[in-house]
Amino acid sequence: MFRKLGLAITLLIFWLLLSGIYQPLIISFGIASSLLVAWIAHRMDVIDHEGFPIHLGAKAITYWPWLIWEIIKANIDVAAIIIKPKLHIAPTMISSHASQKTEVGQVTYANSITLTPGTISVGVADGVVEVHALTSQSADDVITGRMDKRVSQMEGDS
Repeated sequence: MFRKLGLAITLLIFWLLLSGIYQPLIISFGIASSLLVAWIAHRMDVIDHEGFPIHLGAKAITYWPWLIWEIIKANIDVAAIIIKPKLHIAPTMISSHASQKTEVGQVTYANSITLTPGTISVGVADGVVEVHALTSQSADDVITGRMDKRVSQMEGDS
């Protein structure tokens, strides 16, 4: 019940932020829409720890700023590579062990790698993430496992 209510409230807040119209009729439409979608999701049995991972909420608040900073740093690195007259790239494929316990954690790790410019997660299977890196430096950043540790900390005992 907690996840269903949490989904309905999250959808309503998101709907209100996107609509920007705060008239009673429009808000009632938003409430009705959010409740309908939450009910449909319940009927489809997709409101679980993977479909709506609300248990990651508090820990994710500390992870997101760190990830945004990593994305900014990687953007600067990739921009510097592009601006230089001679491109110093060394595309490579590497495998990175994903130490997360759940599929949600592993997907979060793979998506975090992809969000960081210069690296793309190509596949995730059996706790291993296949990564294409633009440079040896970006490959080394994945191999060090800092991001893996941060995602594992966010995942916690889930």
